[in-house]
Amino acid sequence: MVVWKLDRLGRNLKHLVNTVEDLKNKDIGFRVLTGQGAQIDTTTPHGKLVFGMFAALAEFERELIVERTKADLEAARARGRNGDRPRKMDVHLLRMAMAAMKDQKAVAQDVAKRLGITTTTLYMYVNGDGSVKEPGQKLLEVSKL
Repeated sequence: MVVWKLDRLGRNLKHLVNTVEDLKNKDIGFRVLTGQGAQIDTTTPHGKLVFGMFAALAEFERELIVERTKADLEAARARGRNGDRPRKMDVHLLRMAMAAMKDQKAVAQDVAKRLGITTTTLYMYVNGDGSVKEPGQKLLEVSKL
């Protein structure tokens, strides 16, 4: 396979390496005509060497990204952030949901809509009879502190 410039084949280095590896597995050579990658011709030992270095750099880059991401997550946790999406349910909303669901004629979908939450969120915290579930109980306990 021949490409005009190296950037014509892949979106990023990892994609490029994977594409050339797929070509290699199918016994297809790869050659770049112009630009920074013009020395790459995977049908020659020199081209294989250069491309192997590209592959090693791609793997190194990926590992650096993983390492930085882990470090950033640890730093965020140390600042008290856990990365979860903020919950809509608060104590006041929970108490209204419990009261509304105690009504035998209440329809969960309507209750949730009036409270501005999804039915899934409603049932995460409250049973159909208006009694509180474990996440709701935890929310109530936290509010007492």
